[in-house]
Amino acid sequence: MTHFLTKACLAAVLALSSIPATISPAAAAGPQTNLIVEAQYHRPIRGCSPMYAVRKARDFGLRRAHITRMSPRVVVVAGRDRRGWDRMVFANVRGCPLIRR
Repeated sequence: MTHFLTKACLAAVLALSSIPATISPAAAAGPQTNLIVEAQYHRPIRGCSPMYAVRKARDFGLRRAHITRMSPRVVVVAGRDRRGWDRMVFANVRGCPLIRR
């Protein structure tokens, strides 16, 4: 009878110790979804993108818009509007605010 109880206790201890081993593979699926979210939002916008400045100048009505000068402070976009050649100056910060036209 004692052999039966020791074997039963040993089986119970092995069964209880194997429970944490089954949880770890299920937890490994969590970081995969986290990597997808980090890949979408990992790059913060620090300044005015040249493509965004040209797109914004076209929205303001400038045709054939192109970058003429880019410095750490300003992005200058030139093109034509209904009166002739014109240029727009955007600040080189997030959102490309218009400084002067």
